Amino acid sequence: MTADDDIENLRERKAEAAKGGGEERIEAQHDRGKMTARERIDYFLDDDSFVETDALREHRCTNFDMDETKIPGDGVVTGHGEVDGRTVFVFAHDFTVFGGSLGEVFAEKVVKIMDKALEVGAPIIGLNDSAGARIQEGVDSLAGYGDIFHRNQLASGVVPQISAIMGPCAGGAVYSPAITDFVFMVEETSHMFITGPDVIETVTGEEVSFDELGGAKTHASESGVAHFTPSAEEQALDDIRHLLSYLPQNNVEDPPSVEPWDDPERDCTEARDAVPNAPQKPYDMNTVVADVLDEGSFFEVAEDYARNIVTGFGRLDGHAVGVVGNQPRVNAGTLDIDSSLKGSRFVRFCDAFNIPILTFVDVPGFMPGTDQEKGGIIKHGAKLLYAYSEATVPLVTVITRKAYGGAYDVMASKHVGADKNYAWPSAEIAVMGPKGAVNVLYDDELEAAEDVEAKREELIEEYRDAFANPYTAADRGYLDDVIEPQETRSRLITDLELLRSKRVDHPDRKHGNIPL
Repeated sequence: MTADDDIENLRERKAEAAKGGGEERIEAQHDRGKMTARERIDYFLDDDSFVETDALREHRCTNFDMDETKIPGDGVVTGHGEVDGRTVFVFAHDFTVFGGSLGEVFAEKVVKIMDKALEVGAPIIGLNDSAGARIQEGVDSLAGYGDIFHRNQLASGVVPQISAIMGPCAGGAVYSPAITDFVFMVEETSHMFITGPDVIETVTGEEVSFDELGGAKTHASESGVAHFTPSAEEQALDDIRHLLSYLPQNNVEDPPSVEPWDDPERDCTEARDAVPNAPQKPYDMNTVVADVLDEGSFFEVAEDYARNIVTGFGRLDGHAVGVVGNQPRVNAGTLDIDSSLKGSRFVRFCDAFNIPILTFVDVPGFMPGTDQEKGGIIKHGAKLLYAYSEATVPLVTVITRKAYGGAYDVMASKHVGADKNYAWPSAEIAVMGPKGAVNVLYDDELEAAEDVEAKREELIEEYRDAFANPYTAADRGYLDDVIEPQETRSRLITDLELLRSKRVDHPDRKHGNIPL
């Protein structure tokens, strides 16, 4: 055989690998409204930047006549490329090959690029479209999943990990995405569940559809597993690129900054006008956040889950920041189990990757009720407290209207380690709201009053003037200043510039024991 023959043989093998499961299965994939693994990678990465690894690997299974069907690549495309000129590692399940099922070689390919991503210090992007474990390979498939799970844990907090669910994910296939930092699910075409509808009906008698059990809407609004639910695969891939623009490559780099486009001294008049004078009246915290941040930069995370708290990324004077804020428009912005989980997970991600955190506070307390107590609001609320307390990134807090009870402490107060704490003049900081406090403190006086409601209103105003204001906290040093709402943006930009070199030393320990 000549050198030319060798080259031709190589080209034929690579061409075969590029075909995946063949034209018929590719067409079936397109008929479902889905791209192939290679099409997804080509769309996602910068042009001509993809370098594939292990394209010629094939499975070694001989069970159930599997040795008669071998396809180069073995159901997953792996490699590295660039997004906006920055290196990322990517794997994409190929549903046209054995339904994207995971076997021994498949897992080895994924593990190989995960290990390399850790060595290089670059994000890992998983494009998931898999029927789950390859049954024919038995325990080798389970071992492969275990190897991937272990790498997910090793990479956690070291490099960003992002999962896109582009099709079915069942059984063991769901645990890896759940460990990663952010999960995208495409509406209508993606599903995640431990056991499918048929198994559930057999075991429990319950009838449930694929979408109700594990569709994008279910996981975005109820379980909280999914953070983003784009309507199409292209939007999902575009949104991942956008998300990466806020994130550093790894945990020892600073998040990327861009050339500022918004005036750092701009007055936040829209934020000021958004907050009503009436303490009970709802408003949209997103309006405040969007006005303080660089124009058009806010990118909300987990928008449909625990909507009483807002999380997301944005920019201040071109620098990436994380944002957490109570949402008075939903359940008055109270903290409950779901919002505590959502907030603490986001705070810990930002802290792991050196992203400063801005916290906007308007919280009447924790949600009361037997369901919350029995569901563990104490331990779940403590997670948010723990997350803020352990954070070493710059923490800047603004109380826009009210901060009552333990929720005041939890929401990045000075007492749990925040660097700069401000309140607007309209803020109320107290153990509880004026009405509740008056009912407790002046019970006898109210009973003796001729006009109970008039007396209650009088006492509420007296309490508000004496206690429910920001000036007592400022006098104690618990607030660094009471500021005018319109100057919020310029103050935060100045503070973050000061805090960019912040360094914190904690006692040596293996790790803390967050109340899971």
